[in-house]
Amino acid sequence: MTFARAALKRTLAALVLIAVPTVATAQTPCLTPADAEAIALVAMPDIIRETGRICTALPPSSLVRRPSSAFLQRYQAAADAAWPAARAAIVRLSDPAVDALLQSDYARPLLTSLFAPQVVGRIQPADCPTIDRLVTLLEPLPARNTAGIIVATLQYLKARKARGKPVAGVPDLPVCAAAKS
Repeated sequence: MTFARAALKRTLAALVLIAVPTVATAQTPCLTPADAEAIALVAMPDIIRETGRICTALPPSSLVRRPSSAFLQRYQAAADAAWPAARAAIVRLSDPAVDALLQSDYARPLLTSLFAPQVVGRIQPADCPTIDRLVTLLEPLPARNTAGIIVATLQYLKARKARGKPVAGVPDLPVCAAAKS
C-alpha cells in the first residue's frame, strides 16, 4: 500500500471515529426506516461473514459458513445497490463534509469493518444454532426484506426500552420510532 493510501485510510478512520460519537451524543435527526435498512444492507455481508468465523461449530453447509455462496452473493449485490442511500443517510446524521470522504473507495470497507465486529462481537458460540436457524428461515426472502425485519425489530425493542421494559443488548441507534398503529 502506498503512503498516500495508508494516510487516506488513517484519515478516514479518524474522521469516522470523530463523526460517530457526534452522532451518538448530539441531538440529531433519526434514521428513517429506509435509511436504516440501507445501512443494514451495506453491513450485512460482513456481518454474515464474521458470524461464520465465530460459528465454526456449525456444519460447513450452514449459510453463514459458506463465504462464496449464492446467498452471500445476493446480499453483496443488495449491499452494493444500497450503498448510495446508506452513504446519504450517514451524511445526514453527521456532517455534509463527510460526504467527500465517503466517496473514497476505502470508506465503505472501513465503515463495515468497524461496524460488523460490534454486532458480531455480541454473539456467543451457544447462539450459533439459533442464528443458523434464523438465517435459514430468512434465506428465501430478498435481502431488503431481511433488512426491513431487522430494522422493525430494532424499532420495536427501542420502543419497549423507552417504556421502561427490560430489553438487554439493544443498540442505541438513531432509528426513528415506529409509527403507532
